[in-house]
Amino acid sequence: MMMMIIKLCLFAMTVLSIAPANAQTQGVGFGYGGKNGPYRWGYLNPNYTKCSVGKLQSPIDIQRRQTFLNSGLKPLHRDYYTTNATLVNHVCNVAMMFGEGAGDVVIDNKNYTLKQMHWHTPSEHHLHGVQYAAELHMVHQAKDGSFAVVASLFKIGSEEPFLSQMKDKLMKLKEERLKGNQTAQVEVGKINTRHIERKTRKYFRYVGSLTTPPCSENVSWTILGKVRSMSKEQIEVLRSPLDISYKRNARPCQPLNGRRVEMFHELVN
Repeated sequence: MMMMIIKLCLFAMTVLSIAPANAQTQGVGFGYGGKNGPYRWGYLNPNYTKCSVGKLQSPIDIQRRQTFLNSGLKPLHRDYYTTNATLVNHVCNVAMMFGEGAGDVVIDNKNYTLKQMHWHTPSEHHLHGVQYAAELHMVHQAKDGSFAVVASLFKIGSEEPFLSQMKDKLMKLKEERLKGNQTAQVEVGKINTRHIERKTRKYFRYVGSLTTPPCSENVSWTILGKVRSMSKEQIEVLRSPLDISYKRNARPCQPLNGRRVEMFHELVN
């Protein structure tokens, strides 16, 4: 049963039609511990080699001494709209897939379209040595196939409003999982994500990779500087549809390897 669950673990960083199909058809899964854990990903399949030998891997620990203020960076420009959404149990995380017209983010004059968002508990990125309770990844993709991920970190505290709205749907996803549906889906219907594009005064930017196999190094990462809050109950609700092996689904931090982590700060820029 465990091997079946591992093989079902989908590539959660992309849209359903791209990498999850890769992970399944290649018959090689990955996990977060043991022989299929992060330190073994690069040896599970030839297509996963970047996970071991890549020099631009993610996540990272964003340290003050390695961060540079870039006065040329611009405020983060995102336009999100009401669109159809579906909650999906990717086995290795819970994701929300968006229909067409969900919105866009513009980075370095390049347009990326919002495809999905998913959660990691605890956080994958660390900020000044601190690992937080959770991390939200808003995954965008450009026409050339490259990605832009906007990440938000969460500490334990007050309830996160968007997840509060999704509680019933998440519980339904858990019920479907308990029925034996390993990759359950729950239709959410029309959803407004515009509150997620709230203005940010500070963010960090670096070039990195997907944080799951095949660990492709074609991602522009934006880590929001403001740490938001999420309740303990919400953490458990996010974990509840997942098998015990994937409830803690954070890849360890990777070496920076000389990369430049840039910072935007509204009061300075």
